[in-house]
Amino acid sequence: MNPFEQQKPIDGVKKIIAVSSGKGGVGKSTVASNLALALTKKGQKVGLLDADIYGPSVPRMLGALNQKPAMTAEQKLIPLERYGLKAMSIGFLVEESLAVVWRGPMLFKAMDQFLRDVIWGELDFLIVDLPPGTGDVQLSLAQKVPVFGTVIVTTPQNISLIDVKRAIDMWERVQVPILGVIENMSYMINPANGEKIQMFPRGELKSYMDSKKLGLLGEIPFNPSVGLACEAGIPLVESHPESIEALGFLKVADKLIDLK
Repeated sequence: MNPFEQQKPIDGVKKIIAVSSGKGGVGKSTVASNLALALTKKGQKVGLLDADIYGPSVPRMLGALNQKPAMTAEQKLIPLERYGLKAMSIGFLVEESLAVVWRGPMLFKAMDQFLRDVIWGELDFLIVDLPPGTGDVQLSLAQKVPVFGTVIVTTPQNISLIDVKRAIDMWERVQVPILGVIENMSYMINPANGEKIQMFPRGELKSYMDSKKLGLLGEIPFNPSVGLACEAGIPLVESHPESIEALGFLKVADKLIDLK
């Protein structure tokens, strides 16, 4: 049996976009949250699914800690709404300090519930924040729903590029289109003179992307305020929409909206 024969669209959801990374610590969840909010700022109806089962961070990033989703009589979950965004996470169902100790089959079941048993309603985009790596959650998503495409998040250096290559290889194997790459923490702006400062040694990302015919969706500068905004539960696109970093996410949102 072809594993992709299980794929079924989610009623009312037009485009499912996976935000992924081969490596942890590159700011993937920060990118996913801000990108989802940027799409809402552009007038899109957006949902954000935190599929990082072992390390959910969306509840804190959206200022929704200790909030529980309501449930219908039919045992369907109603996503929480923050800043015009519908959101669902295992972190809404399990206390932040408790570990989720599950094997693969439990992950598959959880993904199925988040995709099928959540009342997402009419959405232009469902942004799925995936865990790092190339494991069960990524495979489950690709098998269960038609994914419009994936956005790869990386930092500039070659140590991150190694894992980008693995992530891209995985998405190619499961036949999910790669929409492009977001280079996070691409540089830092010197507040004294506005010059760009390279925080990381610049690797061979550009030449690799050229070889794969992949586009760069955006370069997001490093700014401590981006992390502080997420810690405060008000992502930068919401708290400082005119900042250079927020404008970077808004430009990426425009590109995703234009994709057919």
